[in-house]
Amino acid sequence: DDSRPILTGVYMVAEEKGFRLVATDSYRLAVRDMPGSSLLAGQPPILVPSRALTELARLLEKDSEVSLYLGEKEASFEINNIRMTTRLIEGEFPDYKRLVPDDNPNKLTANRAELRDAVKRVRLLAQEATPIRLEMGMNGLQLIAKTQDIGEAHETVDANYNGDDLTIAFNAEYLLKGLEIAPGDDITLETRDNQKPAVLKSDEHPEFLYLLMPVRIS
Repeated sequence: DDSRPILTGVYMVAEEKGFRLVATDSYRLAVRDMPGSSLLAGQPPILVPSRALTELARLLEKDSEVSLYLGEKEASFEINNIRMTTRLIEGEFPDYKRLVPDDNPNKLTANRAELRDAVKRVRLLAQEATPIRLEMGMNGLQLIAKTQDIGEAHETVDANYNGDDLTIAFNAEYLLKGLEIAPGDDITLETRDNQKPAVLKSDEHPEFLYLLMPVRIS
């Protein structure tokens, strides 16, 4: 949303064992820790335009090293003898730690690729604004999309679920994006109820977190 510049950037902040990347559009939030990196050691947090980091990602190769040079209002990234400079976004980034729940009691674990592909299939039959419902219980996971013109699309996904029976709905595109960018083979969806933020986590990569807000359903 270009009308809210703060939300067009990626927040980069030094952590005790590396640094952290955070981005949000107010409907979802992604966090990725980079342990072992000293890119921001001793530096204040910065807010980098997401477009600049997208360009930087195109230059990255496996095991590439990135150097960061900070000015008062700009940052330069150097990789493979190429330097890219971008103006930093000014303003205060949202207190993202307050948004991330740490006690969601309901946990569903599934194969990431199987869940991703099931969401894709259900989404094909859903209209653009139609949310996907997740029905979680003792029998695992059911994905459902309802439309007036086509009817209902159902998918059963093999999953392990611990928690109270729960039906929760998400924007299909936002859910799919989280499943696509998550690392590892298995993914865990942590929820409290159908109104509070849900969190996607990778069992094999604890440095990854993807929060998304549910959609209200009748």
